[in-house]
Amino acid sequence: MITRSLSKTITEALINTNKIVILYGARQVGKTTLVSTILDSMQKRILRINADEQRYLEVLSSRDSQKMKALVSGYDILFIDEAQRVPEIGINLKILHDQFPSLKIIVTGSSSFELANKIKEPLTGRTKTFTMYPLAFKELHAHYNPFELNSLLESVLIYGLYPEVFSLENLKDKQHHLNELASSYLYKDVLDLLNLKHKNKIRHLLQLLAFQIGSEVSLSEIARQLEIGKDTVNSYLDILEKSFIVFRLSGFSRNLRKEVSKKDKVYFFDLGIRNSIIDNFKPIKLRNDSGSMWENFLITERWKKRSYEESHASRYFWRTHTGAELDYVEETEGTLYGFEFKFNTKSPKAPASWLYNYPLSQYTTVNIDNYQSFIL
Repeated sequence: MITRSLSKTITEALINTNKIVILYGARQVGKTTLVSTILDSMQKRILRINADEQRYLEVLSSRDSQKMKALVSGYDILFIDEAQRVPEIGINLKILHDQFPSLKIIVTGSSSFELANKIKEPLTGRTKTFTMYPLAFKELHAHYNPFELNSLLESVLIYGLYPEVFSLENLKDKQHHLNELASSYLYKDVLDLLNLKHKNKIRHLLQLLAFQIGSEVSLSEIARQLEIGKDTVNSYLDILEKSFIVFRLSGFSRNLRKEVSKKDKVYFFDLGIRNSIIDNFKPIKLRNDSGSMWENFLITERWKKRSYEESHASRYFWRTHTGAELDYVEETEGTLYGFEFKFNTKSPKAPASWLYNYPLSQYTTVNIDNYQSFIL
């Protein structure tokens, strides 16, 4: 059992605050397992509810404090799994929180945009929210030494870090599980949830994005290829972001005329899912996209690390019209940190235009020799 980074943080939130704890994350990243493990360690009476079970939905959506009292009476902690399935979950959680102040409440949701829309207004000031991702390299570090992590690297780049995929040893089993996960979650859940008219379009969109990781994405060009409007592409991309499938990086600019800032780059939260979408599980030595996969891996693992440490930073890439570029830029407390990623041992110097325009910034090359310090 890999110890998850959020375990201690969520435990402390449950014990030391009276806020409703909300845990977001894609399906199969381990939310239910994490919460169950935390609750199993507590000497409390716990009511565990799966929102897929019809018998609970009427009470939890009733707005009736007496019905809710009958449900939670005698329990110390209420755990609602997949809470986005409960109609009007926000106002009902508010009633539970206000009427039963001694009751600890923790809920999970696999669709952040839907759950957030349902709870944002009713629960203002009453929640503590966390996001969980597929396994992080930082979490593996507690169980593997640096040499062993290097040995795992190629498998992680190809098959990703979804917990069940990571636990499988047979490569065909890994591929099968990723293909199942991609079809059941990426397509079915997102498409059904939004009742989208053009289901084939979002599949094609994901394929286009998967082939363009590490490159600037033109929404106009994608719209032309999909034969839909640019605004529709943008709304689909927003949905995919809020479903924890992809995320965007914007171009960094201080409004210098030579800097590129209008297009975004799009990355996948899990490379296994990305490789499933393009049906490519070939070894690294047989691929022509190893550099972009390396970039996706480092940025995603850096994202997880900062998220779990609650040390947030603004994230960008940087490029000029003359061709100078940095793969990744962080801005923290007014200081700029530029990074160039190399899937070998090279360590190129910082672009002269970066040093000239941002003389107080920091610069680091992240390569196969030092990447662990960057993401651990």
